[in-house]
Amino acid sequence: MPRTAEIIAVGSELLTGGVTNTNAAFLSRLLTAAGVEVLYHTTVDDDAARLEKAVTIARGRAELLVFSGGLGPTCDDLTCRTVAAFFGLPLELHEPSLRRIEAYFAARGKSMTANNRKQALLPRGATVFPNDWGTAPGMAFGDANRTVILLPGPPCELEPMFDACAAPFLAARAEGILVSRNLHIMGMGEAEVEQVLRPLMESSVNPTLAPYCQAGEVRLRITARAADRAEASALCDGLEKAIRSSSVGACIYGTDIPDVETGLVRVLRERGLTVSCAESCTGGMIGERITAVPGASAVFAGGCITYTNQVKQNLLGVDPAVIAAHTEVSAEVAAAMACGVRARLDTDIALSATGYAGPGGGTAENPVGTVYIGLATRTGVQTFRLSWTANKTRGFIREASASFALREALRAALQLTPASQSGDRKN
Repeated sequence: MPRTAEIIAVGSELLTGGVTNTNAAFLSRLLTAAGVEVLYHTTVDDDAARLEKAVTIARGRAELLVFSGGLGPTCDDLTCRTVAAFFGLPLELHEPSLRRIEAYFAARGKSMTANNRKQALLPRGATVFPNDWGTAPGMAFGDANRTVILLPGPPCELEPMFDACAAPFLAARAEGILVSRNLHIMGMGEAEVEQVLRPLMESSVNPTLAPYCQAGEVRLRITARAADRAEASALCDGLEKAIRSSSVGACIYGTDIPDVETGLVRVLRERGLTVSCAESCTGGMIGERITAVPGASAVFAGGCITYTNQVKQNLLGVDPAVIAAHTEVSAEVAAAMACGVRARLDTDIALSATGYAGPGGGTAENPVGTVYIGLATRTGVQTFRLSWTANKTRGFIREASASFALREALRAALQLTPASQSGDRKN
């Protein structure tokens, strides 16, 4: 398998800001997990000369070139013919791809236009990736020193095609098996984790160990290469054991978890615990993220969006005198909201959020960007004051506050006694 890669995204719309290039992030994650080091990201417009120059540069600095976009039927879709010409490969009609494209339109009751035939003109000798999600086939080819993969631009086509076709193509050319494992850490910063584990990082060659900083947490990636999966996994096991025996071990909350809400639902299910939420400024974001996780119905009792003071009082039982004394954006109200929703929905954990997301509002004491998070459990209630800077957008403040609340719920879930070992949830 190639050891280094460059990802080249083709499309003028990516450079004008009309489309966000999410493909590069997706490809980087999967290539890295497969043991391919992504060295460069390049974006080039729909111009044959500039694309050819980009290919020339990439060929000199990476073993694997992965292209996205430019495989469509129009005149500005030039990736296939430009890259094929660079490698000296003539285009030939690929009959199976043509029949597949014709069937695609027929199934939708439409006639295929003549320019769609262009999508079935593929480099001689290429490995063809059938497109079961659109019209343009992907492909792989190259020379003795370089491997080239071409994928369609739409993420809804590129992502499943990579999983179903490109990943197996690369795996078949791998020398041995590569296994990666991600340990998720909360409660220690990246610098602190690195300082504790630096001797392991410096001494580990196979498997390797690398830290990555994410919002509110640190991720440790262990990667091992071996003749088979069992041997590679055993290598990972040994390094993971050493990590867990260090001071970092107590802060590991999960393995191979895509996001904090998935981690929260997983821990709650394992421990037989439940959660609820009362939201003001986040407007349901906390509950939405929890319920986006499969299996959330087993742990999420429900939530209340209590945007006005009257609703806070009527649904959650927040004392009007508390609001009058401290205002609705305060630690006292956040605590009352969390306790109120926990009592009404009878859950082990309850979250609340109240704040000024902007752009207007705020006070001298609590300017725009101030958010209070409440966390109520059977052991008591805590509040957290978040101070996002005023130049942060409303969307950022709401999303970041929801993320913080979910992390604190996960931290609490890890510390609570499982429901089967405790008494009344509200006691």
